[in-house]
Amino acid sequence: MDVSLTMWVLTVAVLCALIAVDFFFGRKPHEVSLREAGTWTIIWIVLAVLFGIGLLVLEGGQPSSEFFAGYVTEKSLSVDNLFVFVLIMTKFAVPAQYQARVLLIGVLIALVLRAAFIAAGAALIASFSWVFYIFGAFLIWTAWKLIKEARSHEEEEEYEENRFLKMVERRFPTADRYHGTKLLIRENGRRLITPMLIVMLAIGSTDILFALDSIPAIFGLTEDAYIVFTANAFALMGLRQLYFLIGGLLEKLVHLSYGLSIILGFIGVKLMLHALHESGVHVPEIHTFVSLGVICAVLAVTTVTSLMASRKEQRSISASDTRS
Repeated sequence: MDVSLTMWVLTVAVLCALIAVDFFFGRKPHEVSLREAGTWTIIWIVLAVLFGIGLLVLEGGQPSSEFFAGYVTEKSLSVDNLFVFVLIMTKFAVPAQYQARVLLIGVLIALVLRAAFIAAGAALIASFSWVFYIFGAFLIWTAWKLIKEARSHEEEEEYEENRFLKMVERRFPTADRYHGTKLLIRENGRRLITPMLIVMLAIGSTDILFALDSIPAIFGLTEDAYIVFTANAFALMGLRQLYFLIGGLLEKLVHLSYGLSIILGFIGVKLMLHALHESGVHVPEIHTFVSLGVICAVLAVTTVTSLMASRKEQRSISASDTRS
């Protein structure tokens, strides 16, 4: 796609306006209800679908299919990110009424960081076609790592602060409790940062690790930086509401890691084939429509098998309790 500077500015302006509307409705600290979370989740999904349809009408089927494939991939990877967000909220004991604000600012930080990653990735791809080999190999390695972790059932029960957060806490004095939504306070003549700021930085900085998987994955589906950015933006901006909507269902998605590993491995192979093709080797390439179908099918099967496995385990626990 040949996207003009005007279109880029207009797109960013519209996204900022939507974010402002979202922030306006959630400006007062409150505990998010399932109804509110469900309504906003539907709104963000509908907006993403309308954007994809707009691409179909204005640019044709290829850009539209690339957007939907990227959006679905980023959304599915974002669901996996929610597991870590739950651990972060638990680690910092964030009160329920402040969690929506934490996620909103954290997601905004993540969006800015991903924009930088996307710009860097697009520049590398434009200059060096061999970057596809690196992206593809990394995704295949990540897929294998996910499978190993899933099979060993090794799950992190606690969130471990990264080096950036530890550096911030060492260099800046931190208040011992939350002060509403304030990020900075003055106490006994000293300026202190609050736990609210720390947890926002935790959400935002942790997304850097997630971006290492998701950005190469979406570049495996499209090389268009505009589509990569918009797919990431729509996937991330619905993440806050999704956290409250399916928070209780996360533990039931027991096969999610397997599904994500298949998707990442598939895209890794697609990138390798594309890299070989760019190098002059005659190999078949995987069409975006096929990629979209595979991604949706894997997610559907993973969700069904996860719910079936969780239901079976629950029945076994109930039967055991009855016998005892």
